[in-house]
Amino acid sequence: IMAVQAIDVATVEIVIPVYNEERDLAKSIHRLHDYLESRFPFDTWVTIADNASTDETWAVAQQLAAELDQVRAIHLDQKGRGRALRAAWMASDATVLVYMDVDLSTDLDALLPLVAPLISGHSQIAIGSRLAAGARIVRGPKREIISRCYNLLLRSILGASFRDAQCGLRGIWRLVWRPDPPALTAPALTAPTLPSPASGGGNWTAPTHP
Repeated sequence: IMAVQAIDVATVEIVIPVYNEERDLAKSIHRLHDYLESRFPFDTWVTIADNASTDETWAVAQQLAAELDQVRAIHLDQKGRGRALRAAWMASDATVLVYMDVDLSTDLDALLPLVAPLISGHSQIAIGSRLAAGARIVRGPKREIISRCYNLLLRSILGASFRDAQCGLRGIWRLVWRPDPPALTAPALTAPTLPSPASGGGNWTAPTHP
């Protein structure tokens, strides 16, 4: 069972899956909302996807949706970040769909370089990376070693083409995720010019900063 609030079609929809985040949710959403209103050039909705929280997360999410423009909340009765993300993306008609961690550990200035190639049609999938050229990270040596070994295993064993599987910032052109019927086409949009994708196949790797 999922409770969904209808929204107008936006250029970008950012989905933030949450589970028992009552203490940090409001602060993160207010910070993101302020950034989008003051510094982000595209029409954007934020969707808080609560996946079966047992604390007051759902109540906080509903309050934020009532208080802030272009913020909505959905609730699922089953746990699972992937389940919450899929439910929100399946219900969206936005041109570009973005996943973001609730702790906003990635610098929000990385958002525009992530979505611009998707909006322009330059790429179909964009992956934030703390390991890409130009990225800056601040973390201890233990976490750095674990992260790099994990990503190395993914590339060597599974043949993954991306470099950072753990960065909490991803984006996809919706028509790749959920195509419209043949009679419908994506709107023509413009976006800043960016260099060619870091990897082939229509993928773009965007450097991130803490």
